[in-house]
Amino acid sequence: MNSKYKRTQLTLPQNTSKLLLHSCCAPCSGEIMEALIASSIPYTVLFYNPNIHPQREYLIRKKENKTFAYKYNIPFIDLDYDKDNWFIRVKGLEKEPERGIRCKICFDMRFERTALYAFENNFDVISSSLGISRWKDINQINECGKRAVMNYKNIVYWEYNWRKNGGSTRMIEISKRENFYQQEYCGCIYSLRDSNKYRLSKGRDIIRIGTKFYGK
Repeated sequence: MNSKYKRTQLTLPQNTSKLLLHSCCAPCSGEIMEALIASSIPYTVLFYNPNIHPQREYLIRKKENKTFAYKYNIPFIDLDYDKDNWFIRVKGLEKEPERGIRCKICFDMRFERTALYAFENNFDVISSSLGISRWKDINQINECGKRAVMNYKNIVYWEYNWRKNGGSTRMIEISKRENFYQQEYCGCIYSLRDSNKYRLSKGRDIIRIGTKFYGK
């Protein structure tokens, strides 16, 4: 971490003390993880992203996230690659646009699993790295997060805007510093399809999985 960078001092909400951070990937979570460390907030990272396809892409993102967590001795929970259940949940929504109802259902699925794990393992607050990306609808994400904890009276969803105070800029800086893998689509097979369709319409080559990195 850059010791010269002055961060905002963070505090957990509503007298909570045990944070479970859902992470979608290392580039999105890197800034959040370092911000939590700088504020001396203990936390555990949970990786549950059955939306990511193909499996090669999933494994690249997971391995990189796990490696970064271990660099700072942060506990890392690796849950199942529940892709079959994901496809069942989004069946019939294959042609939905990005930020549409398919994304909402995808967020719901990941937040529900995060909240359940939190309940089963005595975490009292959850948050996610999903909202730091400018490609996502932060209001949609927060609504899904709040909905996921409604059935658990002792769990709070931390609705913090990780983009503010230079968070989005720091996200890119850390990704370049760490030479993170630069994924070029959200993660699901339909996002990959639509991204490639757009690229071809602009005369660009299709996405090559596992080849592009921030530091290069």
